[in-house]
Amino acid sequence: MFRGRIATAIAVAIMAGTASCANPRTEANFATALNDAANEINGLKSDVAQLQTQVDSLHTMLMQQDSLINRIAAVNNIPR
Repeated sequence: MFRGRIATAIAVAIMAGTASCANPRTEANFATALNDAANEINGLKSDVAQLQTQVDSLHTMLMQQDSLINRIAAVNNIPR
């Protein structure tokens, strides 16, 4: 919710900035830079999603190993 408001405010500021540019080359360069920034942000979102998947996988493996250690301890009458 908060990120959406910030993104909207940034978009309005960028639109106001581009509206004041009279030179088409400047507008094209600005649009290209904005597009490049959007592509980088999407790449970062993808990286964060991949990292979250890896963390979830590691958490699952940790829980399985912890259960295995508890079973081995129980079989050998080792208090935990």
